[in-house]
Amino acid sequence: MTMKNQTPNAKPRSLPEQSRRLLAQFSSEDRVLIAIEADPDSLASALAMKRLLWRKVAQVVIACANEIDRPDNLTMVRLLNIPLEQLQKQNPDDFTKRVLLDSQPNHNELFEKLDAQVIIDHHPLAENSHKADYLDVRSRYGANSSIMTEYLRGAKITPSTRLATALVYGIKNDTGGFQRPTLEQDVKAFRFLFPKANQSVLRKIEFSEMRVKDLAILRLALDRAVIKKHWLYAYLGEVNSPDNLVQNADFFLKVDNVDSCAVSGIYGENLVIIIRNASPRFSAGKLAQTAFGEIGSAGGHKTVARAEVPVAKVMSLLRKHDEHALGRFVIRRLTNARKWKKKKPANG
Repeated sequence: MTMKNQTPNAKPRSLPEQSRRLLAQFSSEDRVLIAIEADPDSLASALAMKRLLWRKVAQVVIACANEIDRPDNLTMVRLLNIPLEQLQKQNPDDFTKRVLLDSQPNHNELFEKLDAQVIIDHHPLAENSHKADYLDVRSRYGANSSIMTEYLRGAKITPSTRLATALVYGIKNDTGGFQRPTLEQDVKAFRFLFPKANQSVLRKIEFSEMRVKDLAILRLALDRAVIKKHWLYAYLGEVNSPDNLVQNADFFLKVDNVDSCAVSGIYGENLVIIIRNASPRFSAGKLAQTAFGEIGSAGGHKTVARAEVPVAKVMSLLRKHDEHALGRFVIRRLTNARKWKKKKPANG
């Protein structure tokens, strides 16, 4: 766990002390902007932060940097009535405090411009996160929702059914149903929340993972799937949302004899690469950083990772520009990164 003004080997603070330190960052006159990249874990974390600040600040606005497209995320927002604004439409200067949850400044250009005073996350610590007045990064936790649950417990707040349902799904989603690396704290948080959650709503959210139009994208991914040495690769061309890539990457990891997969596509001006990994031999996040960090943004955990590279940058590195060139580029970068982790990957 990394916290501001706390050395890595310091004795962990008690839950009440952690909550007091967090809430001490705010005053009754504060107007608070909570920024997220909307997924189940971040949505739940934002709801938890809003509850922590209830009647303690003047205003709280939750704003997301991405357009929500995945059916389960849309269903979660609708059934749990999560108030959301678009971060692009917010002026950070209109708020006296800015909070970044389940993410860090280097994860999104909008977050870099935010100048957040409070950051709470479970991804690997980034250098520019140290600028925050209050920094709580626990990269070993399986879900940010687990961290936020500890803050609630430390503040002696019993979550409502709505909040408990959101946090349960956040934990379950980010830990892959506890199949990804987690801590005992994740299990404790889940056990604390589960009896308080609405099981019918949970089932409805979980069963809303795919729409009819997503089947066409799945068919394309199946047609383009390439398997090499327990790796499955699929390049999908232009996609309507990065969530299309996430859905297929999660699906492909279930295939027998596939230990890792990388599903890529073009979204906007970027080549987006989603990596899923079940192999104990390497970290997906470190691999993504090695393969794409020098030419774009990349990061993640041992089992999940994401990278984004400007298409213009990729094209400048390619010798051939046919329709499958970007797919081959991804395969080469990842293959070379696995072979020479400390050596710059070869260009496409």
